[in-house]
Amino acid sequence: MRCLGIWLAMCIMAAAVPAEAGRKEGRKMADMKLISPAFVDSGAIPARYTCDGQDANPPLRIENVPGAARSLALIVDDPDAPVGMWVHWLVWNIDPKSREIGENSVPDGAVQGKNDWRRNSYGGPCPPSGAHRYFFKLYALDTTLNLGAGTTKIDLEKAMSGHVLAQAQLIGVYKRR
Repeated sequence: MRCLGIWLAMCIMAAAVPAEAGRKEGRKMADMKLISPAFVDSGAIPARYTCDGQDANPPLRIENVPGAARSLALIVDDPDAPVGMWVHWLVWNIDPKSREIGENSVPDGAVQGKNDWRRNSYGGPCPPSGAHRYFFKLYALDTTLNLGAGTTKIDLEKAMSGHVLAQAQLIGVYKRR
């Protein structure tokens, strides 16, 4: 009985070590954060940042970028659009030392790609009906990207493939009155 108890304790300890190691690694990837002083995660996006307001991008704050990052990329899209995923904003080559993206601004040196309105700028939420979710996805990359202004989300995601060090996400919701 005593041997069984020792064996069981060893099995539990052995099983716990890899699980803890995985949790630590998971925390490293989850450390990078994207927040906005304008709305909370999964909260309502103020009309100011939509087609019903000034259509200005909301202010964003960036925290805990990995030290190895050479650039950041931001994709804002709406998976609830009637035509499928709708791209609102693409920005890449953001300096990894940037700690914020100001309201209605693009960081110096960053490049904007083509959104689904065929514009190289932010296009705010403008759902035809119902409440839609808007995903602000920030990626820390181990490289800078040599992409032109005509780049689409598909092109950007291909270029980022294999270069993502960390990712953060902020979700906002908007419903027109």
